[in-house]
Amino acid sequence: MNTNTQGANDCPPEETPEIRSRRRFLTFLSMGLGALAASLVGIPIIGFLVSPLLERVPRFWRPVGPLAQFTVGTTVKVTFLDASPLPWAGVAAQTAAWLRRASETEFTAFAVNCTHLGCPVRWLPDAELFLCPCHGGVYYKDGKVASGPPPKPLPRYPVRVRDGQVEVQTSPVPITTA
Repeated sequence: MNTNTQGANDCPPEETPEIRSRRRFLTFLSMGLGALAASLVGIPIIGFLVSPLLERVPRFWRPVGPLAQFTVGTTVKVTFLDASPLPWAGVAAQTAAWLRRASETEFTAFAVNCTHLGCPVRWLPDAELFLCPCHGGVYYKDGKVASGPPPKPLPRYPVRVRDGQVEVQTSPVPITTA
């Protein structure tokens, strides 16, 4: 019996230049194909994440009522269709604002959401204040912060009068969290 035979677990033969060259080629090929696959998967994902930052938000003028409906010196809640309602949004496509008629020609529309955490504010006509019931935020009738945790005044919507109708320009209202 010959005990000097080489088994399968022995060291490989000496590496030749051909083997090194082939190994280097296969290494570069696999790295290139891996990079191509990663970019084919990564580019759509990055596009999906970045596209909302580059999109223009639609803005529309929405009628909220005839001019005669609003009395000078009063603040009333008005509802209108959101800036970009989805077809399946239903009632959620409706949004609201507090509309104040300051004079015969001047209107101010405030967002109904508190700038602290986005809770809905309500108008207290006797005190002439907006009140956020969630965390005690209080705003003056001009939307400026009177007290509580809100960091900013109430956001405003642009308002115009056209053909005897009061219109509010819809847009997303930023909500700042404290």
